[in-house]
Amino acid sequence: MERSRERDNNKNDGYVEKLIKLNRVAKVVKGGRRFSFSALVVVGDQNGKVGYGFGKANDVTEAIRKAVDRAKVNMIVVPVKKSSIPHEIVGNYKSASVLLKPAVPGTGVIAGGAVRAICDACGINDILSKSLGSKNSINTVKAAFDALEHLFDAKVVAKNRGKSLSEMWG
Repeated sequence: MERSRERDNNKNDGYVEKLIKLNRVAKVVKGGRRFSFSALVVVGDQNGKVGYGFGKANDVTEAIRKAVDRAKVNMIVVPVKKSSIPHEIVGNYKSASVLLKPAVPGTGVIAGGAVRAICDACGINDILSKSLGSKNSINTVKAAFDALEHLFDAKVVAKNRGKSLSEMWG
């Protein structure tokens, strides 16, 4: 039950919400099966801030709401350079790996499922990516966030080296 869709009902706070995975889980009890739901959601402002959240509840809307709330708390800032990322990087989480490569303007988002939703929510318009290892969407999202967290920002690197941005890039 893999879906990706935008939700825009939270009083228009400027965030884009993407549902990556909605899963129905059954628990067998004396009277039959009791169903609950888990939701994996990515939230971003399409300007370099993005976060993910995982929520569980007995109702679909409640699971999505919990996931969105957790995603808004766990936001990270991604250095976006000319609608792409500054450099190539590989993110790892358990057996899932995600390779992210910058692309020239006009390339578009060449990514599958979960990574595409993250890039759309973050505001990255040109990127090449490859998901390696595990196909589990939760671990893939965590691997992609590992990669995005470890991206270098050119301004910070220049400041740490005691140089100006123009000295670094010529």
